[in-house]
Amino acid sequence: MGDRIVIISGANSGIGRAAAFKFASTGFHVVMACRNLSASRSVQQEIIEKSGSDKVSLLELDLASFSSIRHFCSAFQQTFDQLDVLIHNAAYLKHGEKIYQLSPDHIELSFATNLFGPYLMTKLLMDPLRKSSDARILHACSTNIKHFFDPKRKIEFDNLQGEFKDNRPYSTYKMYGDSKMALFIMTKRLAEELKRYDIKVNALQIPATKISKRTIDNLSPIWRTLAVLQNLFNPLPDEVAECYYQICTAEKYANLSGHLFNKQGEIILPGQTKPDPFTQAKQIFGSTYYPAYADDPDIAQQVWELCTKWTQR
Repeated sequence: MGDRIVIISGANSGIGRAAAFKFASTGFHVVMACRNLSASRSVQQEIIEKSGSDKVSLLELDLASFSSIRHFCSAFQQTFDQLDVLIHNAAYLKHGEKIYQLSPDHIELSFATNLFGPYLMTKLLMDPLRKSSDARILHACSTNIKHFFDPKRKIEFDNLQGEFKDNRPYSTYKMYGDSKMALFIMTKRLAEELKRYDIKVNALQIPATKISKRTIDNLSPIWRTLAVLQNLFNPLPDEVAECYYQICTAEKYANLSGHLFNKQGEIILPGQTKPDPFTQAKQIFGSTYYPAYADDPDIAQQVWELCTKWTQR
C-alpha cells in the first residue's frame, strides 16, 4: 500500500486523529487536512513516531471556506497525482451556540462545513480520484439524523443564509442534525453521479464517542458538562477509526456505494414512514434503519441543487 494516498479532514483530534494513525500504520501516505496548522504539527509528529511511517503530510484546510478548499485542492494536486481514499471527517460542532453563525461565504456554518465543503472538495479532487484503481469516499454522518424519524422534522432550507435569524431561535444542535441529514442525502446522489467512474461513496453513522478536550472546550457550559459525563462511558475514537479503515479498504466493501453503515459496518436500511409503535421504537433506538425522509426525491433534488449552485460562486 506504499503508493496509496488518503486525505482525512480534521485529522488532528478525535476520530480523525485515530484514523490518521491507523492508515499511516498500514502503509498509506496520509494527508492530514486541518484548519489549525500550529495545533496540528505536534499531532503529525506523534503519528509519524508512533506509526513508524514518515509518509504523513499536513496541509491547511478550513472546510467552511470555499477559498480555503480551493487552495487546499490546488496544493494537494501539486504534490500528488492520484487520490485513493477521501474521508470527510471534520465537522462544525458547537452545541449551545445561540448566535446565528455564518461562514466566510455567508452560509450557515454547520451547512458550510458539513455539507457544501465536502461536496466542493470532492468535486475539485475528481481528477486524482479518477486515477485511482479503487477510489473510495467516506462521509462522517451522525446518529443525530434519527431525529428525522419524527414526521414533523424538516431541514430548514429557507434559513441557510440567516433569512430568519432574527425571527427564529438558532439551534446549532438542530442545524448540525439538518446538515448531517443533508450530507447523507448528498452521499446517495453523489454515489449515483460517480458510478460511471467506479468511485464508491458511502457514509458512516458515527455513534456517541469520546470527544477531544479541544472539541469539548468549543461547547457551551451546559453541553461541555454533558460531554465530560458522556466521555466516562462512550467508546474510544479508535473503534470508529477502525470502521473508517475497513469501509475504505476491505474487499467486502469494494462494490458497495450509496450506503449508510452503522458502527458494526452493516448497511443501515430505509425505515418505514408510518410504523407501528414497536417498530418506531426499534427504529429510533436501534442501528438498523435510517429515517425515510432521506429517500424523499424532492428533498434530494433540493439538496443537490443547493450544493451545485452555491459552490459555483
